[in-house]
Parts: sequence; structure tokens; C-alpha cells
Amino acid sequence: MSGQVQRVTGKTASRMAEQLCRGFQHHDQREREQAVDAFAAVDTRQFEHVSEEAAQEASVAYVDALWAKDEVERSCMQNGKIDRETLDEADWSAVRSAFARRADLVGIDPQYAELSTVGWRKHKTGGDYWTPLQRAQMLELRAALQDPEYPHKPRYGQSGFGPEPAQYLLGVELHDMRRWEQAREAITPYFERILDGRTDRN
Repeated sequence: MSGQVQRVTGKTASRMAEQLCRGFQHHDQREREQAVDAFAAVDTRQFEHVSEEAAQEASVAYVDALWAKDEVERSCMQNGKIDRETLDEADWSAVRSAFARRADLVGIDPQYAELSTVGWRKHKTGGDYWTPLQRAQMLELRAALQDPEYPHKPRYGQSGFGPEPAQYLLGVELHDMRRWEQAREAITPYFERILDGRTDRN
């Protein structure tokens, strides 16, 4: 890949990471339409194997999952705080359904819906949330790359999910800390991998 192509790819990936962060910021501020627009700016670029309409609907499904999660949390409030035990036992089916719709729209392995839901639930209630979330992100990345064999690891380290899902999860951790610039920088290589993989196929 030429230096000029690398620079263009890097800038595009950085913009995608910034839009992803903006989507989460709009969610935090309860700005639903703006959140959809921000996530759609990402999905229409990363899921170019489907129609733009399908990619946009996948963004709507993701926002639906976020809003459904919020509703579950609100139903588990006690004395102004979320009761973790109640939240762990709550009905997360609306979240799972939204994730399943997203997976169907862009061709992600159906396991993505359950893994994402479990990861989100554990992220709020405690426990190992990073394993299901990294696996879910690996499945989403496979769909974006149109490569069901990602990460193509050698025989050593077979149990890992690849570096890009780990970078994405670092972005999630930084998002939790509201360290947005660092989150953008952490997630940019994730989108660079998608864009580089598309260039390699062309």
C-alpha cells in the first residue's frame, strides 16, 4: 500500500472512530436521532457489502439495543441506584432482539446477539464481560471484512480473538472513563484493519 493510500485510510479510520465516539456521547445525552446518524456514518462505511439502507437500519438496531439496555436499567433502580442482582436477573430479551436484528441486516454470525447481550449485562453487573464482548466484536469484524477466518492466527495463541477486537474493547474502557480522544485513538486501528482489508481485496 502506498504512503498516500495509507494516509487516506488513516484519516478515514480516524473519522470513523470519532463518529463512533460521538454516537456514544449522543446516547449518554439521550439524543437518539443524533446517535443513529453518528453510528450510521460508521456502519455505511464498514458494511459496504450490504446496501446503504441495510447498514443504516443496522445502526438503528444498535441504538435500539442501547435504549433497551437503558430501560432495563431504569426498571432495576432502587433508592436512586441500580440493584445489580435485580439487573442480572432482569429480562434482557429486547436488547438481544435488537442485536439479532443488527446481525441479520449485515450478515453477522447469529451468536453475536447473545454474546453482545451477555457482555453488556456483565459490564453492568460485574464479572467477565470482556470475553463475550471481544468474541462478539470478532464476529462483527468478520462480517465487515467478509472474512469468516479472521484473525488467521498461527498455531500459537489460537484462543485469542485478534488484536482489533482487543483495541475496540480498550476504546470501550476509555469510553467508560470519558477519555474520548484516547478512545478515538485506540479504536482507529480497528477501522484501519477494515479499510485495509477492503483495499487488499480490490
